[in-house]
Amino acid sequence: MSTFDRNSRYVKYAQTYMTTDRKGREVLAITPAEPPVEPELGEHLRRDEQRLDHLAAHYLSNPTGFWRIARINDAITPDVLAQRRRLKIPVKG
Repeated sequence: MSTFDRNSRYVKYAQTYMTTDRKGREVLAITPAEPPVEPELGEHLRRDEQRLDHLAAHYLSNPTGFWRIARINDAITPDVLAQRRRLKIPVKG
């Protein structure tokens, strides 16, 4: 899976498989990434202008881990969390 960064959730939690596209070509496909359910560290009371990547850098030591905060808050996309004041934070790991 050289397309993804080595720390990507797709490298860790997805599988690749071969399939046939509409034109009859064999192509490599990937399943959705299904990370395990994460324990909650606690809640963060968000202040104005705080971004998820900054919170992820602070709590998870990984700014690209913002998707973990979105996932533990049952948000399909990070934008859904823009108006929430309280955010659950996953345990660093």
